[in-house]
Amino acid sequence: MTSASFHPAAGPARRTVVAAAGAAGLTAVLAACGGSDEDASGGGAASSGAPSEEAGGGDGGGGTELAATADIPEGGGMVFADQKVVVTQPSAGEFKAFSAICTHQGCAVKSVSDGVINCPCHNSNFSITDGSVRSGPAPKPLPAVRITVNGDSIQLAG
Repeated sequence: MTSASFHPAAGPARRTVVAAAGAAGLTAVLAACGGSDEDASGGGAASSGAPSEEAGGGDGGGGTELAATADIPEGGGMVFADQKVVVTQPSAGEFKAFSAICTHQGCAVKSVSDGVINCPCHNSNFSITDGSVRSGPAPKPLPAVRITVNGDSIQLAG
């Protein structure tokens, strides 16, 4: 008699399949946000908050304008979901930017409060100062994203 029974050892474990699907999704998300700006992957450094010459001159046209400096609360920050960037102001006049994609499983961070950037998916929290992991399952810090501050304007570096 032939039996068509299920053998769990015959294929990959559910966790392996889910992890592989998550990794593939993260690759797709990161590829989609890369665009033509090679620094979008987080390879660049954040601005110190001082006016910058990097944006390319008098018209300030170097990158996408994110916000006015007054929009970013001191000791806090804002998430820019469309650009997949979070901008923080750890201390007065000092602005930092990081990828808004959590290093755990690629979820988007959603908020900044109490000095940390919060990912709602698995409760990873990151420092607003350097993007380092404060708590949760995230294995690595949020990568820095290059920004420029020109007067009262914060822009993604172009």
